Amino acid sequence: MSQITYTKDAQKFLKRCPRDVANRILDAIERLPFGDVKKLKNSDFYRLRVGKYRVIFDRNGVVITVIEIDSRGQIYK
Repeated sequence: MSQITYTKDAQKFLKRCPRDVANRILDAIERLPFGDVKKLKNSDFYRLRVGKYRVIFDRNGVVITVIEIDSRGQIYK
């Protein structure tokens, strides 16, 4: 089982989005490394797709750090 940590930006996004969306995203994060996960090009980070939302995270051994969560159109800007 991995330990999951969240940056302040990720926590802020989860607080301001609707509760059902936040729960869906948190459930998907809890199931990592399973799910629609891909390594980002030219980066050490990975992305998890949850519907129209993307979760950018870093895997460092047993610690997973959720860096950013946002909608598909905004996350890569």
